[in-house]
Amino acid sequence: MADIFTKKKRSEVMSRIRSTGNKDTELKLAGVLRAMKIKGWRRHVAIKALGSSRRKEAQISSGMNAAEKKVRASSRRLLPLKVRPDFVFAKQRLAVFVDGCFWHGCPRHGTKPKGNAAFWKKKLERNRARDREVNRALRRAGWRVMRIWEHELARKYEARLAARLRRAGFGGL
Repeated sequence: MADIFTKKKRSEVMSRIRSTGNKDTELKLAGVLRAMKIKGWRRHVAIKALGSSRRKEAQISSGMNAAEKKVRASSRRLLPLKVRPDFVFAKQRLAVFVDGCFWHGCPRHGTKPKGNAAFWKKKLERNRARDREVNRALRRAGWRVMRIWEHELARKYEARLAARLRRAGFGGL
């Protein structure tokens, strides 16, 4: 069946569709937390933190000389940043992210697509850079950050995950 929209209109319609996250992996971790009888977590709670304005700085600094860039870099402003970790333990001030092996570049399981390789390389590098920025912002705001790879949710890694959670402040495990 032929598309009822023009190519431009279809592009516009598709650009407005937003993903809902990594639901399968999040549900798996929720199951692990329930099985370990860990309580006090909430999903997708927004945390306000301060993040650097590096992207804007890069755009602004393109027309500056070296001395101006040095001054600009030393006086980098922090902008408000709203972060939504996959799981939040407010009492322990712990933010937990479940990172997909492909989307966040797992060194063990992350694959690199061969088609449109330049696009994917740039995309995955941006994802990792954003992860680092979010980690820094949350730590500056007094939060601890735990990142769990998708593959760590497998049954064979359950004991290792329990040990990590114990070290993070859940001594009752």
